[in-house]
Amino acid sequence: MAELKTKPTEADVRAFIDAVPDETRRRDGHTICDLFEKVTGEKPVMWGPSIIGFGKCHLKYASGRELEWMVCGFSPRKANHSLYLDCNIAKYAETLKTLGKYKTGKGCLYVNRLTDIDIAVLETMIESTWANRRKPKTVKGEEV
Repeated sequence: MAELKTKPTEADVRAFIDAVPDETRRRDGHTICDLFEKVTGEKPVMWGPSIIGFGKCHLKYASGRELEWMVCGFSPRKANHSLYLDCNIAKYAETLKTLGKYKTGKGCLYVNRLTDIDIAVLETMIESTWANRRKPKTVKGEEV
């Protein structure tokens, strides 16, 4: 099996966000980073070249594969902010009804701009993810 490429690095998180070309996405990136840091009490860490993560947890796939991964995090991508809250974003179905404008993937929440969502709702989602960080995570797919 190939070695995981997305792992913690020593890269400067603030410099990474400062290099985001779009001013709104850059400003939102700093706000999101500050929110994650406030909720988790952890300093942000670059995971690979483009993901900002907070904390570490142990993931175990149905296949038996195991790895260390961030508890939560985000990436200020060109098209949107990708928020990594939990391996199963569907568990937030009720909460998402009050979030605002977003899209989801299997384990990600995609937000175009922070003005599209209720930040307080996002904060409760981050709090929930962080509160469950000590529980072992079992993942059905092999997407990490």
